Amino acid sequence: MTQPRPEAGARSPFRADVQGLRAIAVLTVIAGHAGLSQLPGGFVGVDVFFVISGFLITQLLLREVTRTGGVSLRGFYARRARRILPAATFVTLVTLGASVWWLSALDALEVVKDAVWATIFAANIRFASVGTDYFARDQLPSPLQHYWSLAVEEQFYLVWPLVLVACVLLARRLTRGAADPSPARTAKVVMVTLAVLTAASFAYGVWRTEVDPTAAYFSTPARAWELGVGALAVPLAPVLAARMPATARGLLSVTGLGFIAAACLRYDETSPFPGTAALLPVVGALLVLVAGAGGHPREPFPIRALGVWPMRVIGDWSYSLYLWHWPLLVLPVGYLGRDLTPLEVGAAVAATFVLSGLTYRLVETPFRRTRVLRVHRGLVLYPLSLGLVVTSAFAAQDYAEWRTGEHGNDPAVTVTDLGEEAEELDPTVALVKASVLAAREGQAVPSDLTPDLLDIREDRAALGRCSYETDALPLCPRGTTGTPEKTVVVLGNSHGRMWVPAFERIAREHDLRTYYLVKVGCPAALVTVGSQAEYAGCTAFREWALEQIAELRPDVVVVATNVAETLLHEGRPVEDPAEREQLVRAGFDELFDRLAPIAGRTVLLRDVPELDESPEVCLSTGRPDLGDCLLSPTPHATRMADLSVASAQERRVPVIDPTPWVCWDGSCPAVIGSTIPYRDTGHLTTQYAAALTEDLARSLAPLLRAG
Repeated sequence: MTQPRPEAGARSPFRADVQGLRAIAVLTVIAGHAGLSQLPGGFVGVDVFFVISGFLITQLLLREVTRTGGVSLRGFYARRARRILPAATFVTLVTLGASVWWLSALDALEVVKDAVWATIFAANIRFASVGTDYFARDQLPSPLQHYWSLAVEEQFYLVWPLVLVACVLLARRLTRGAADPSPARTAKVVMVTLAVLTAASFAYGVWRTEVDPTAAYFSTPARAWELGVGALAVPLAPVLAARMPATARGLLSVTGLGFIAAACLRYDETSPFPGTAALLPVVGALLVLVAGAGGHPREPFPIRALGVWPMRVIGDWSYSLYLWHWPLLVLPVGYLGRDLTPLEVGAAVAATFVLSGLTYRLVETPFRRTRVLRVHRGLVLYPLSLGLVVTSAFAAQDYAEWRTGEHGNDPAVTVTDLGEEAEELDPTVALVKASVLAAREGQAVPSDLTPDLLDIREDRAALGRCSYETDALPLCPRGTTGTPEKTVVVLGNSHGRMWVPAFERIAREHDLRTYYLVKVGCPAALVTVGSQAEYAGCTAFREWALEQIAELRPDVVVVATNVAETLLHEGRPVEDPAEREQLVRAGFDELFDRLAPIAGRTVLLRDVPELDESPEVCLSTGRPDLGDCLLSPTPHATRMADLSVASAQERRVPVIDPTPWVCWDGSCPAVIGSTIPYRDTGHLTTQYAAALTEDLARSLAPLLRAG
C-alpha cells in the first residue's frame, strides 16, 4: 500500500511507530494470503493501511493549507504519481509478462484486462464484477487482484483534496471575506465535513455489506470511511495524546494492537466484510495513531517497540511488499496447477522480501527523490504508465490469442477406430470411448474446436429476465409456441441451467411447455447454503419455486443440481464431511418428498462428474495433446451425486445418469470428437449440451408418456 512521506522542507516529525504499524499491516496481509491458519483474518491489514493512508495524506494536505492557505492540486497529484506509479507499473509489467509465459492463455487474457483496469485505478470495479460472477469463481485468482485496494485509495485521493479545497473556501466565506481564514476555523470546517462524510460512508458500507458483501468489499464508497477515520485522527490525535500520561498512551497503543490482532484471529473468509466488522481493525489502528501522537522524546515501550529498526525497514518496504506478495503466491499455483506446499509458500514469501527490497531501493526511492520530476512534471508519469501498460497488454493479448488459435490441420476424433464395436454402442457413448482411447494414444488436439477457446468462459445458456440473479421472481414460460402437449419444469442451480439448450430443442420437437426454475449458487436440495448475500435469497427462491410447481402441476419435474456451496447448520458453517453428507442426503429426501404430491412425475438428472482440472485451462496451456488433458472425476463431487441418487432410488424417483455421455472407463476427455464438453470443471458447454439432445430426449420419453 502507498506510504506518503513528507516532502523536502516540510516540518513533520518522523513517527517511527507509524512505520511499525504499517509493517504490522503488511505482515498480516502476507501471512493471511500465504495461508497461515493462525491468522485467517490477516486481510484486515488492508483496513489498517487505509487508516494510515488517510492519516498521512490528510496530515500533508492540512500542513500545506496551514503553510500556503490552500492546496495545489497539480502538486498533490504529481507527488502521488512519483510515489505510487513507478513501483506499481513495474510490478504490473512483470506480472503481465510472467502470466503470458506461465499461465494458460485464457488466464493470461484475463490478466491483460486486469492490468489495464489496475493502471486506470479502477481495479476494484473490475474485481467486484468478477467477484459477483458465479461462473468465474473456479478460475485462478488474478495475480493483480490486490490492486483493488490501490484503486480505492486513489479514488479517495481524487476526491479528498477537492473536498479540502472546498472546506478552505467555505471557511473563508464564514470569516466574511478575510484573505486567510484562521486555522481554527478551517480545522473546524474540515472536521465537520469529514465527520459527516465518514459517517455517511460507514452507514453505506454497513448497508451494502448486508445486501451484497462481495461488491461492498471492493467498493470505494463503502470503504472511504476507513480513510476518513485516519483523516479525522490528524486534528484529534495531538489534542487527545497531550492530555494523556505516557503510561496511558502505552496502554492505548497495546489496546489498539490487540484490536487488530483480535480481528486477525477471529475473522475469516466467511466473515461479512467490511460492515461493522471492519470497526475492530480500524479503531485499533486509530488508537495506535492517537497513542503515538504525543511527540515526547521518551515514548512508552509499546510505542518505541513499533519503531525498532526491523519494523521501520519493513514499513519502508511495505508498498513493494504489498505489490509483490500476491503475484508471487498466485502465479506458481497457475503454473504448477496445484496448491503450493508449505516449503514453496515459504520460498514465495522469501522472494517477496528480496524483490521488495530491490524495488524499494532501485525503483521507489530514485523516483521519489529525483529532482527531474519535481513540482508538476511528475504528472507525466500518468500517461507514461498508461502507455507502457496498454502497449504491453496489446502485445500480450496478441500472443495469448495466437496460442489459442488454430494451428495445423489436426482432425477431429471419430468412431472409425472402434470398428464394428461402434455399431453396438450408443453413438454418444461410442464417441466418448473413442475420444478417451485417442487421448490415451496421445492424439493431437483437433484444430477446429467447438466452442472456440477464446469464447468458452462466456458460454452459458441465456435465460433473460428469468435468470433469477436478483430478488425479482418472474415466471417465464418457454418451449413450444403452440398448444403444449406436456409441461416440464427444470428445478436446480447452474447445473440445471447448463441443460437448457437440450431442453429447448426437446420442447420444440415434442411440443412441450418448459419452465426453468434455476438459480445459480442455489442447489435444489433443501439445505441452507453460504453466508454471503447472494445465497440469502436461496431459501426464499426454492420456496417460491415449489409454490409455482404446485400451481403449474407439471407433467414432469426434472431435478438437476449439485451441492458444492458452503453449508450452514444452526447458523454455523459445516466442515465435518460426515455431517455435510448427512445434511445433503436429508436435503434431497425432503425435496423429493415435497415434490411427490405436486408433480406428475419427478426425475433426477444426476449431476455430470466434476473434473479434477478445467479442460479450457489444460487446452490453452502450452501445446498439449489429448492425452495431456485426459481428466478424472473428483471423489467428493461423485459422493455428493451418489447421495442424490440414493435418495431418489429410495423414493422410486427415476434417475438419468449422463456420466456415460462425458466419461468412459473412469476417464473424461477434454475434447469429445471436436467439441469441448465442459466450460469449467463442472458445467457443460452450451454446444455439448445441445449435442446431447437426442440422448436426453430418449431418456425422458418414457416419463413424458407416463406423465
